[in-house]
Amino acid sequence: MKEGFVILDTSHPIWDAFFSVFPLVIIGTKENDHYDLAPKHMAMPMSWDNYFGFICTPRHSTYQNIIKNKTFTVSYPKPDQVVLASLAASPRCDEDNGKSLLQALPTKPAHLVDGVFLMDAYLHLECELYRIYDDFGINSLITGKVIGAYVDESYTKKMELDDQSKLNKHPLLSYIHPGRFAEIHNTMAFPFPKNFKK
Repeated sequence: MKEGFVILDTSHPIWDAFFSVFPLVIIGTKENDHYDLAPKHMAMPMSWDNYFGFICTPRHSTYQNIIKNKTFTVSYPKPDQVVLASLAASPRCDEDNGKSLLQALPTKPAHLVDGVFLMDAYLHLECELYRIYDDFGINSLITGKVIGAYVDESYTKKMELDDQSKLNKHPLLSYIHPGRFAEIHNTMAFPFPKNFKK
């Protein structure tokens, strides 16, 4: 055992015992006659191709809505939208309070699927259900094929513009688990080995 390290008890979930960095996205689904938005941080591309996935649980309406409708949307909020992302996590059990908060979130309609995006998020994805992988304990991995993608021009990667200057002007939102967030302004080029290929 290396000096200064703590042994974590793996008979319980370990993820709250230290800080780790994740994206923060808002998953949109159709639920009966309205739309549901839910923040997720265990979310990422599923390959170099156009697949996206996130962790959910069958107990959540997000999971059940995707089973029923076979589609979902993804919105990547900007740092100044962190409060909106938090409101999307409002409890759903109180129809008078939880649902009304969700319905007050600013949205815009998706183009190819029956869904909505969080207004002014910098990246919007429209996904058709690909596969669901159950039995990750109480959780499931939901994957979709991206059939539509739209990015705020300010966030596009253009060769003629310096990456650091762009991120200084248009920072990214990151969720720092457990329970914190950060604005990413300052970055450095990763030191890839010579002739590295993905």
